[in-house]
Amino acid sequence: DFLANENVRVGLLFASKALVQLLVNPVMGPLTNRIGYHIPMFTGFIIMFLSTLMFAFSGTYTLLFVSRALQGIGSSFSSVAGLGMLASVYTDDSERGNAMGIALGGLALGVLIGAPFGSVMYEFVGKSAPFLILAFLALLDGALQLCILQPSKVSPESTKGTPVATLLRDPYILVAAGALCFANMGVAMLEPTLPIWMMQTMCSPKWQLGMAFLPASVSYLVGTNLFGVLAHKMGRWLCALVGMVVVGISLLCVPLATNIYGLIAPNGGLGFAIGMVDSSMMPIMGYLVDLRHTSVYGSVYAIADVAFCVGFALGPSTGGAIVRAVGFPWLMVIIGVINITYAPLCWYLRSPPAKEEKMAILSQECPMQPSSHTAWGSPRDFPLSDSDAEEAEDAE
Repeated sequence: DFLANENVRVGLLFASKALVQLLVNPVMGPLTNRIGYHIPMFTGFIIMFLSTLMFAFSGTYTLLFVSRALQGIGSSFSSVAGLGMLASVYTDDSERGNAMGIALGGLALGVLIGAPFGSVMYEFVGKSAPFLILAFLALLDGALQLCILQPSKVSPESTKGTPVATLLRDPYILVAAGALCFANMGVAMLEPTLPIWMMQTMCSPKWQLGMAFLPASVSYLVGTNLFGVLAHKMGRWLCALVGMVVVGISLLCVPLATNIYGLIAPNGGLGFAIGMVDSSMMPIMGYLVDLRHTSVYGSVYAIADVAFCVGFALGPSTGGAIVRAVGFPWLMVIIGVINITYAPLCWYLRSPPAKEEKMAILSQECPMQPSSHTAWGSPRDFPLSDSDAEEAEDAE
């Protein structure tokens, strides 16, 4: 009974980061367009460093909640600015896909090390130890940013970006954002509920609770790096479609496990499939802005991060309540079916119409008279050389 009630409290603790990040992201897009990407990235590091130290010394649920919410602000600064910077530096679609695959691989590496590292350190060293080590690593990250990015100068975009409200009315951007949201919502629901379900049904020790996510993290690392290259060749829309179907099937298989070894295949498939979706949809977001709007990327990656946050906010907060109402297996069935049902919508991203194509259609409907490249007089009126001028005088 105690563990069943803890589903809701733990779910809200997980969701607090995403809820705060959700509120900050709409401000971050226009801000990066105005002051550039480097300063927000460094600000994000400072906030993340402070929140990590707070985690290490928090002794109550309230302080943990505040630390987690502060982490959401730091994540918003770092992720929106980082993805926007990559999209602006790598303008070629294929190169952008490779770069974002590597960046998402960094995210995967954090998730890969985080859960097992945290659970093992908590079991054998203590609660504060993993957070103090993370704070030290955050300091190294800040030093690298100071050396390489030199985040002191304001460098706004030369052109005014498309407003967030306009981007949100684009159906193709909404389809891509929905794919990011629902694919990541599956793992967001697993994070708080799977460890508690393992304690209830498998009597798992603490160190196994984090190790259960290891297959998902390893396969996500492989999936993002592999499909950062392959997705461009096979079609990013198809890669995302297949990925969402595999996410759904993997989630349906999770409750069938009777011990930690039975979780290896479904969690591995889940991580690999989410890697397929993320490494496809992130470059598509930048491509859609290039194709249909102004090529300024802060706002569109704020929307992409909002999609992540909606998944990681709704997932844990509703997941705990659903588990208490109908049980963990039905939670997996619900989110698995949602992913499989949504997958066909990725087909609409196969060949989205470009802004230039729409302008061409308009010009065909209302043809304009040519105002140049037509010679109305004799070419002799504009002599190009001395000999041409002499011939003109002889003719007169």
